[in-house]
Amino acid sequence: MYRYIFFDLDGTLTDSKEGVILSARYAIEKMGYPQPDEATMLKFVGPPLVDSFMEHCGFTREQAERAVELYRERYVPIGLFENAPAPGAAELLARLREKGYQTALASSKPEVMCETVCTHFGFTPHLDVISGSPLHGDYTKADVIRAAMARLGLTAGDAAEILMVGDRKYDVLGAAECGIACVGLKLFGYAEEGELEDAGAVAMVQDLKELEVYILSH
Repeated sequence: MYRYIFFDLDGTLTDSKEGVILSARYAIEKMGYPQPDEATMLKFVGPPLVDSFMEHCGFTREQAERAVELYRERYVPIGLFENAPAPGAAELLARLREKGYQTALASSKPEVMCETVCTHFGFTPHLDVISGSPLHGDYTKADVIRAAMARLGLTAGDAAEILMVGDRKYDVLGAAECGIACVGLKLFGYAEEGELEDAGAVAMVQDLKELEVYILSH
């Protein structure tokens, strides 16, 4: 049975699409590059930003790192709050804690921003750990999962008792790198068709109600 539930943030516990896309468009405009179409911009929700700028804009790593700096010019004061919690997210976290699970946030977003969002939406009292990237230099999903494990005193030997919950392939693949199962959450639908299944998600759920049923039965 699972005893530790790790959650992604963007696209999982929150719908951060508006702030992410507008801030990414701001950075691309400042870089002087043409704007991708809306379908491409949706792919910025969730993955590490450096990877997204490289993959979807053709930036070099140096250009992508500069784009992230520009992105944060807008995102930190404005885009961070162009966001909404998944309906019932705080309540789900509270119920899991009441039932004896330990909960953690494991997000590639900078940890200081994760803390701000979690406080803003009332998640923080129901999370044992908030694990994110350093402000300069994105961690991979596997990095933030390992950091969350370390803070909870967990090792590879505890992996079978940990479940990751995420909305993109990066969550599934990062969890797999750590020997952890991942459930794919389709609530906001930012993953491409078949993306989560192809990456190896152990199950797919449509919303937090289905997720809770899955957790309690496994």
